[in-house]
Amino acid sequence: MDRLDISVVVPLYNEAESLPELVAWIDRVMRENRLSYEVILIDDGSDDGSWTEIEALKERYPAVRGIGFARNYGKSAALYCGFAAAEGEVVVTMDADLQDSPDEIPALRRMILDEGYDLVSGWKKRRRDPAGKRWPSKFFNWTARRASGIRLHDFNCGLKAYRRKVVKAIEVYGEMHRFIPILARKAGFRRIGEKVVEHRARKYGRSKFGLERMLKGYLDLITVLFMSHFGRSPMYFFGGLGTLMFLFGGGTTVWIIAAKLWKQAHGLALRPVTDQPLFYLAMLAVVLGVQLFLAGFLGELVNRGSSDRNKYLVDKTL
Repeated sequence: MDRLDISVVVPLYNEAESLPELVAWIDRVMRENRLSYEVILIDDGSDDGSWTEIEALKERYPAVRGIGFARNYGKSAALYCGFAAAEGEVVVTMDADLQDSPDEIPALRRMILDEGYDLVSGWKKRRRDPAGKRWPSKFFNWTARRASGIRLHDFNCGLKAYRRKVVKAIEVYGEMHRFIPILARKAGFRRIGEKVVEHRARKYGRSKFGLERMLKGYLDLITVLFMSHFGRSPMYFFGGLGTLMFLFGGGTTVWIIAAKLWKQAHGLALRPVTDQPLFYLAMLAVVLGVQLFLAGFLGELVNRGSSDRNKYLVDKTL
């Protein structure tokens, strides 16, 4: 079987109303551009009948594939399973709420194949969101750009296109879907581009994300930056920091004791070691240094033994 031109991966949670219109729109765009395709709909534990709608769409559109989770795992889990199932030469991700336009897909594909990008991220330059969501998002994206060095305006845009080998190489877990460009660069894919895309007003339902995602976003940014630098060898971070603290604390302790002995030998006035706050700070640094070193060592052991991090209970497929 020849490889498909496009795999469209759509994670969804309680989007039964929008699915028929979305799939029909994708089908029309693919036919107009004469592209072979598949649509992988990942139902992330919906309780509004989304899976029933996916089954109905499968009857009407042979290109539709479905993956249904037994419970809600989150968007990263849905993308991880969608990427594993994708067979297209170019993989496009988009949200199911009709705020992303399938009309953008051919241009995104051309940027991957003709312009040589590994990943192209959408940029919703004119957002259809209230100011209470736009400004925190701008600040978050500014922080992500500064911290990662990747010059994207909208890290969290759901509309992205990937060369197939990119999605097969990266590992999306936790809430890391916001930082797939960082994960891709960590995996060695440095041709990362951006395209201004249309942001449409939500037609059905309501947003599944609240303000708490901003806090989660910053915690995830710290996590992904740490994992990018030290994920494979936590000993470099914990062990290095622990060694510095141990040397500082040990050296300070030796200096305090040596100073006391020197003063005692020369008959000078002196303070007992245990009366000096610096002694206790030095001992604390020694203890923390040992603990950090052991944390790095245990992290190495866990890292070497964790080969099956992503396991999600898929109880139905199409």
